[in-house]
Amino acid sequence: MDKQYFKEALPQEDFCDLRYQDFSHTTIKGDKKEIDQVSIVKKSGGNVRVLSGGGFGSFAFTDPKDVNLAFQEAKTASDLNPGKETFQRIPVNKDHVRISPKEDPRNLEISEKKGLLEKYRELILEHDEIADLESQYYEQFTDTLILNNLGTEVQQEELICGMTFRITAKRGDLTQLTRLSFGGNEDFSELLDKEQEVLEKVKQTLSLLDAEPIKGGNYDVILDSDVGGLFIHEAFGHLSEADNLIGNKTLGETMSLGTDFAMENFNVIDDPTRPGHPGSYVYDHEGTKAQRVSLIKRGKLDGRLHSLESADFMEEEPTGHARAKNFGFTPIVRMGNIYIDQGESSLKDMIASIDDGLYLFGSAGGQTSGETFTFAVQGGYRIENGEITHMVRDLALTGHLFTTLKNIEMVGREVTFSKAGGCGKGGQILIQSGKGSAPIKIKNMGIGGQ
Repeated sequence: MDKQYFKEALPQEDFCDLRYQDFSHTTIKGDKKEIDQVSIVKKSGGNVRVLSGGGFGSFAFTDPKDVNLAFQEAKTASDLNPGKETFQRIPVNKDHVRISPKEDPRNLEISEKKGLLEKYRELILEHDEIADLESQYYEQFTDTLILNNLGTEVQQEELICGMTFRITAKRGDLTQLTRLSFGGNEDFSELLDKEQEVLEKVKQTLSLLDAEPIKGGNYDVILDSDVGGLFIHEAFGHLSEADNLIGNKTLGETMSLGTDFAMENFNVIDDPTRPGHPGSYVYDHEGTKAQRVSLIKRGKLDGRLHSLESADFMEEEPTGHARAKNFGFTPIVRMGNIYIDQGESSLKDMIASIDDGLYLFGSAGGQTSGETFTFAVQGGYRIENGEITHMVRDLALTGHLFTTLKNIEMVGREVTFSKAGGCGKGGQILIQSGKGSAPIKIKNMGIGGQ
């Protein structure tokens, strides 16, 4: 990409920025029968924004020769917004971020990646009661140039690769589904030597066929790190994205800084600067350096995630959380790596504190509606008289976010992050979004079952 060419195209009046990107995405997919899909997509293009009226105008293009036209069209669109908006808080950065993975997947043949996926696939299918399997290898590389007419010049490489499996076991009319993921960062070597993890997940999936269905009701529960990460991402994380608060007076009042949400020993952080996870990066797509943001500190709302626009509107500082799926989209506020931070309790003590409850493992998706949520989990174990007893199945947890936060009683000592990212917002599915948690104990959690 021609950096100097794009710099010279930047208009000097109003606020303007440009993002040009070389993008490549590789997927290898298979089902129970075979690996039958290999796709490699490579494309380049840009997106410009102009703030000359009461809001941004934007225009995407693929031919660099159209950059001047793009700025003209973006200005026309911005001028259609009534009023005149200007920003007071725009940090200027100059940097070139290059990746250096231990083992770069771009240096490997597609046959090597397919072969590794096939090896794990065959290991899973050795078991007779595995009725279906969806397997996938994914790899995405972007080289992004970000410029604005205040002086920001950031070029950043980003790379993520990983594997995901959806494993279905069946016995008669009963089916059980689990999920397994590896990788979620730039290093292909983290996908190697995972045979033991594969076998353990298969064993767990088959064991769910022998598990008892849970009776619906309210239980004291422990969420493992995967379920806890899903909870904090979906139920709370999106409310921390400041652009979701603009124009919503009721939600804005609920999410006032300093509001008491949970016990004192409860902390939530979003940290894109933490390396090695799906949501790790150095600069966002506005050229703002990513920051570690304390969202809940000692139980009180302590911060939120911002773009340039949301930060200026709310008279707060940008946090480097404006990102886009690719050059065809404009940046919006997105989580980086959100997680419930470590507490002071051991898992053993958490289990011992429950006379009649559940330990839940493995997220399986879900949905939120305002302040309420419903999440499916892969499985669980009964806790009786302070001890883990037998496995249970067919579980979903449902509740009200702020009531659930108040009902968190214990937080574990070890934070674990999910290996697969992914988050949808505003029509953009972003695979570079991470989540994690320490185990948490919640009293009186609503559990759906039979």
